[in-house]
Amino acid sequence: MPSTPIISDCQKHGAPAGEKCTIKATGGGAYKYADLFKEKLGICLDKEDEMDCLVAGSNFLLKAVHTEAFTYMDGQKEFVQIDHDDLYPYMLVNIGSGVSMIKVDGPGKFERVSGTNVGGGTFWGLGRLLTKCKSFDELLELSHRGNNRVIDMLVGDIYGGMDYTKIGLSSTTIASSFGKAISDNKELEDYKPEDISRSLLRMISNNIGQISYLNALRFGLKRIFFAGFFIRGHAYTMDTIAVAVHFWSKGEAKAMFLKHEGFLGALGSFMSYEKHGFLNLKVHQLVQQSPVDAYHGGDKIHDPPNGELNENRSIDCSICLS
Repeated sequence: MPSTPIISDCQKHGAPAGEKCTIKATGGGAYKYADLFKEKLGICLDKEDEMDCLVAGSNFLLKAVHTEAFTYMDGQKEFVQIDHDDLYPYMLVNIGSGVSMIKVDGPGKFERVSGTNVGGGTFWGLGRLLTKCKSFDELLELSHRGNNRVIDMLVGDIYGGMDYTKIGLSSTTIASSFGKAISDNKELEDYKPEDISRSLLRMISNNIGQISYLNALRFGLKRIFFAGFFIRGHAYTMDTIAVAVHFWSKGEAKAMFLKHEGFLGALGSFMSYEKHGFLNLKVHQLVQQSPVDAYHGGDKIHDPPNGELNENRSIDCSICLS
């Protein structure tokens, strides 16, 4: 079998040639592809619990990276400074194929209190059937160009363009996702794929935001962090979730997002080396700072004057054997 960078790296850090190479892994893929890793690469996957890793990764990032958490609404991104002494409890909403809602009370102390099967997998599955897109990213890109009002039934469509002020609904509030397809004398091919994608993304993101807030309300939690590879830093996704949380909480709660949203599990899995005391392994963190740092203002960190934060700043995690 030809050598691979992973195998070479294992050997460089103390695994002699001929001995099995083991790496930490988490999530469903750690089980689904374990045999493939072993057969094709000669690598054994040491499986770590997915929820343990998600929470460990989230706790680490919120404490180690001062520009990790941010709010996003109406196109405005504001980083939020987290008080390490007042981090817990909080709600972590991880949006993957499905959605898990986890109440985090402290390091290693958490409970999955709810979830929904309407998540990223729903968006990608229905989107693939309805638009013929070939990838998740293509579907997201389509939604960026779409107009959901072509397909969604709004309050104004029901009330002749008027708001329903008595119960606080504006004319632009969505009354029924895909509702106009009921009365329109159209077939699927008569709708633009980008409009379908936009409506689908809005429907799913709205529901995730609402369910998340209701669960946070149930446990008296004010902080709700959204993560998972479904978000992908996509502005419309974040804005829709944030608007849903704002609407249902009447402005009392805010949706917060994580800069390293798609890597919580991988980071938590990596950190488990230290937890298990593997050869006295120590995990060291190095947060690289860019020359232009964020500007602080109260409990928020605003973008610097040039309007751009260096999104390429990274966390370098190294391991040392002692």
